[in-house]
Amino acid sequence: MQLSARNVLKGRVTQVTHGVVESEITIQLSPGVEIVSTITKSSAERMKLKPGDAAQAIIKASNVIIAVD
Repeated sequence: MQLSARNVLKGRVTQVTHGVVESEITIQLSPGVEIVSTITKSSAERMKLKPGDAAQAIIKASNVIIAVD
């Protein structure tokens, strides 16, 4: 598979929380560093995501907003 996205973060699924329509997927990138994504429940079920699975968070964004206090 080839992607145009340059930000591919490899990790392990630590949590899958299914809602009615969407599922929240937590991926641990390294100890103490996690990223959370919301995908459709049907996609999570089709991918058979479960804790312990190797996964990649692929980020493609035209804008990244950073704020500080």
